[in-house]
Amino acid sequence: MVSLRAASSLRPVERALIVHEDRLFPAEPTQRAIARRLYSGVRDLPIISPHGHTDPAWFASDAPFASATELLLTPDHYLYRMLYSHGIKLDELGIAAKSPLSAAAAKSVDPRAAWRLFAEHWYLFRGTPSTVWLNQTFVKLFGLDVALDATTADHYYDTITAALATPKFRPRALFDQFNIEVLATTESPLDSLEHHRAIRASGWNGRVISAYRPDPVVDPEHEQFRDALGRFAELSGEDTHDWHGYLAAHQFRRHAFAQIGTTSSDHGHPTARTADLSTAEAQRLFQRIVAGRFDANDAELFRAQMLTEMARMSLDDGFVLQIHPGSWRNHNRFLFDNYGRDKGADIPTATEYVRALKPLLDRYGNEPGLTIIVFTLDETSYSRELAPLAGHYPALKLGPAWWFHDSPEGLMRFREQTTETAGFYNTVGFNDDTRAFLSIPARHDTARRVDCAYLARLVAEHRLDENEATEVAIDLAYRLPKRAYRL
Repeated sequence: MVSLRAASSLRPVERALIVHEDRLFPAEPTQRAIARRLYSGVRDLPIISPHGHTDPAWFASDAPFASATELLLTPDHYLYRMLYSHGIKLDELGIAAKSPLSAAAAKSVDPRAAWRLFAEHWYLFRGTPSTVWLNQTFVKLFGLDVALDATTADHYYDTITAALATPKFRPRALFDQFNIEVLATTESPLDSLEHHRAIRASGWNGRVISAYRPDPVVDPEHEQFRDALGRFAELSGEDTHDWHGYLAAHQFRRHAFAQIGTTSSDHGHPTARTADLSTAEAQRLFQRIVAGRFDANDAELFRAQMLTEMARMSLDDGFVLQIHPGSWRNHNRFLFDNYGRDKGADIPTATEYVRALKPLLDRYGNEPGLTIIVFTLDETSYSRELAPLAGHYPALKLGPAWWFHDSPEGLMRFREQTTETAGFYNTVGFNDDTRAFLSIPARHDTARRVDCAYLARLVAEHRLDENEATEVAIDLAYRLPKRAYRL
């Protein structure tokens, strides 16, 4: 008898890698046939990627990507959080800690060795969306036809790295090959935006814009907040320790973002709480914040007030207001202290919306000229809170299944739990929210397939005719995100 431990280490040699054309479609034949027809109308539509975290420097310089590891592994926290959960140290993957010694050690890690380590543990991702995205990338983009494991690691590394050295795998060429119509990165108000200006000055016709993400200067509990206020003053020319000067600094920087094509702001707050303080109350609160004499309640109230202030600014400059609450960010104190932010240790929390959003909605929820897009990591709020809210307030729309729920099952749950109350047209289609550039077409393809599968069921149950479903599929894949983000 083979032990469980021994069995888990057995790997078939050169298993065929096949990405089935009917992947994610219903198993039931009638519905599957409908899904195929619906999908044929959306599979080749341009990609609208209105919210993501790819690096604008890639498109500014158009320099070749160095290796499979640099492009596919180290930017993707979905991958290294799983590897870390099985005891693999981030240093071994070439991810640098804060200390100079560790940073030097991480830089010295052989990217081939890191890739081998990843390949050896690829089986850990079975059943996860990462296998859907990456297997599609391996087959469709690089022509690989054997499964990834320890025995094929070098074949993968050599094939991918060699391809990346060719002109058709440069960042701009891939952008065009992926049929991306517009892609938004995300920068803070402290970013110089030099890469975006370089893109616009280059003559390349790819549309890469940004989103205004002011977390370092609106979150008093952010470790960079005090220094960030100083940099904010330098960039804006405003007194950012005065309430009115601080608000003017935001307006100044938002204008700079608008000049490089930005159409949205993005806010990653711990909760969805909003506030509508009087000017005098807001000034007193801000004085406590900048003086460092605030507690956790003050910090939360300040973040809440700033969402309402950002909505007011959006009425002036037309930015779409995105709210991404409900993540306990950097939950692993060891990783945060030693490696910094965004190392795969963000954990969803329960999030309340009905009471939390009411001050903002009381002030601006009935404004047809304002678009507020709310995301959630708390699926229990879909049918209970978010769908009813979006199904009523003109300003409010639902963002797609996000982050931990950006998966075939999560995308389907979103449709099943929101459509009956909010319909399709109080949602905004799909966005990929990714740092992993090569996953963008696979993620959008996954969303399109799942939406077609859901619509096929409605058609088969005679709840929607196929002509309607065809129109909805196109709207979800293309028209709704373009309209919602004013692109």
